[in-house]
Amino acid sequence: MCVPVLNVLRDMLRYCDTGREARTILGTRTVQVDGRVVTDPKFGVGVMDVLAIRQTKEHYRMLIDTLGRLHLVPIQPEDAGWKLCRIENKTTVKGGKIQLNMHDGRNLVFPKSAYATGTTLKLEIPQQKVLAEFPLAPGVVSLMIGGQHVGEIANVERVERTRNPRANVVYFREGFSTNIDKVFVVGRATAEIPIPEVSAVEVRT
Repeated sequence: MCVPVLNVLRDMLRYCDTGREARTILGTRTVQVDGRVVTDPKFGVGVMDVLAIRQTKEHYRMLIDTLGRLHLVPIQPEDAGWKLCRIENKTTVKGGKIQLNMHDGRNLVFPKSAYATGTTLKLEIPQQKVLAEFPLAPGVVSLMIGGQHVGEIANVERVERTRNPRANVVYFREGFSTNIDKVFVVGRATAEIPIPEVSAVEVRT
């Protein structure tokens, strides 16, 4: 789930009126996603990605609201140097090391004692250094990225993992439960990220 950076510039930030103008902006190499310059107009900006406009010195984090819409939430420059990434799965690679496949498509290689699936890593960008880890465990704070409670923040009560095709389920103190793939841990006692409210810039169709 993401928005092409062309649409972000034209439809969300309203920096221009046409796709051609958006391409011109990208050609100036002033637009960055996760700390790297982006010039491809089709490049997708997804959940938790950090967008920076060097010319205007603006920084945003892409989040999701309670209607399931993607939002750009303004953040401070000091918060633009990191992002949260959820571990989707793990694979063994050459040398017996573990490759972590993250929700945004990036892959990280760690020793065998690396983090569990479902854990969220706070990564320095673009260096990809791990600054902190937030395992999916009782007591942590999570953002719902799908389902009936999408966009809500909830506190994990327990995680029910199964050994059959039935989906793993996470139960929350707020009185509901959902499939584990709809849960994105965003902190331990409090959320590390701002939650999109009226100040956010939403996707316009």
